[in-house]
Amino acid sequence: MDRLGDGLLLGVLDATPACVGILDPELRYLYVNPALARLSGKPAEEHLGRAVEEVLPFTGRGKGVLREVLADGRSREGINDGVTLSGAGLEHHSWRGAYHRLEADGDVVGVAVVIMVINGVRHQHRELERVRKRLALLDRAATRIGTTLRVDDTCAELSGFLSSELTDMAAVMMYPAPHGSEHLPERCPPPEHRSPPERHGPVLLRMAGVAAVPHLQDYLVEIRATVGEQLSYRHGSSVQRCLDSGRPVVENQLSAEELSRSIPDMEHFPAHRAVGVHSDLVVPLTARGHLMGVVVLVRVGDSPPFEHQDVVMAQDLVGRAAIGLDNARRYAREHGIAVELQRALLTEGLCPRPGIEVATRYLPAGDSALVGGDWYDVIPMSRRRTLLAMGDVMGHGVEAAVAMSHYRAMLRVVADDDLPPHAMLERLDELITRSGTDRPATCLLVLADPESGECLYTSAGHLPPAILDADGRVGLFPVPVGPPLGTGFGGYEMVTGCCAPDRTLLLYTDGLVERREQDVDEWLGRLTRQRLPSDGSLEDQLAVLLAGLVPGGTAEDDVAVMAARLNP
Repeated sequence: MDRLGDGLLLGVLDATPACVGILDPELRYLYVNPALARLSGKPAEEHLGRAVEEVLPFTGRGKGVLREVLADGRSREGINDGVTLSGAGLEHHSWRGAYHRLEADGDVVGVAVVIMVINGVRHQHRELERVRKRLALLDRAATRIGTTLRVDDTCAELSGFLSSELTDMAAVMMYPAPHGSEHLPERCPPPEHRSPPERHGPVLLRMAGVAAVPHLQDYLVEIRATVGEQLSYRHGSSVQRCLDSGRPVVENQLSAEELSRSIPDMEHFPAHRAVGVHSDLVVPLTARGHLMGVVVLVRVGDSPPFEHQDVVMAQDLVGRAAIGLDNARRYAREHGIAVELQRALLTEGLCPRPGIEVATRYLPAGDSALVGGDWYDVIPMSRRRTLLAMGDVMGHGVEAAVAMSHYRAMLRVVADDDLPPHAMLERLDELITRSGTDRPATCLLVLADPESGECLYTSAGHLPPAILDADGRVGLFPVPVGPPLGTGFGGYEMVTGCCAPDRTLLLYTDGLVERREQDVDEWLGRLTRQRLPSDGSLEDQLAVLLAGLVPGGTAEDDVAVMAARLNP
């Protein structure tokens, strides 16, 4: 140490607030000033002779920088971080360091290290780490919440994710929809425009999703926390306060009185106490200004109380899930309206006709897709003839169902002129094109004559009809395919076919046979491979047909099918 200077220099180093250390060429401590000793959390004498990483471990390039300084003599600066024992225990610090090679009489005698702790950088590091974890959690949530357009599925995904990532138990509580419909939730004004709470009685909510960590499964059974259960929350409960304010409500270290006020049923109070419920967090479930309910998070036992970061994270997760839930509810409502409209229109005016038996079925698309514009009709014509129609309007949803009703009404007007089927399509194409609609449609018309036993066929872009023979085999009847209706091209042809009383005519839309992973020939091959009861009723034949081609009664697209049999 005699090469380091006299006592005056050591006095200056001891008094400076900067952390100063002298290392030998092997990077062992020769000197440590009081500031560096305070940073490391060890007395100065415990540093001497020990390697630098034993006392003040660096992360990143820390030790490498020291060796570079020893090797080339060029001083360096940089920011490093590490864990020390300063304070009450392990603590992470960031610092700006300056490193200089020390020489005496031409020999390298060590390295001087001068450190200034940067609290701002340390704080920034922690904030960045919190942000990183938050973004990673949101990224995982994006792949696990909202994977379907079903409300209860989304609620189950949300409660399951929260219970595995943020809390011990989570429940999604939503306003119950009026019977038979999906209502829009109540409008939730911004906080600054919110009037004082007017609710003084209980509020009724439906449990739409609930999940808990594995060791709380018996607890869920004991408190009867099941999807579909309707629960009443009293005035002053955390749930009702959250609904009234539209803001999160946190209750930590719940007293017996606070817990009894917030739970919906005092019968289960002992169960809540037995598992050690001590904190709850209630977050409003709001999307596009509509308040749909709340999400309740509960912590029990040794889990820590909820902190501010937990509230922020829960709001982010619930807010994102709420958009998916709102989409699902809107979709469910539109899907329901379209189905009801479609069913009402398709059953309108289908009366028995002399000389012909007719049976129809309509299956809406599964709840993963919107209802389309499939339609059919049975129209009486002159000389005891009957016009059978099967069509499909492009698009899905209420708009497609409404367009379908317009096209169906136009066809009935055109049919009054008693034109041949191909001329009806020409006229219908003109009317639809002139109306300016942007929804083309396919259509197959069959004019059935019981007296002659013949049928006249014409097609506007529709799939061919099928004939069920007396031996139960299904074959396709070729009909020239013209352009879809609404394109304005026209040019439809008509062909004649025999329809003996022992044959059944099958008209259908593409939902019966179409599958995304197959081409059109494979679609139709599925139909011709069916074996149907030729001597059964038309209803029986349709039941067997649908069971073979639409197992479970749920198709990727709408299915409309009609069976007809002449009975002179």
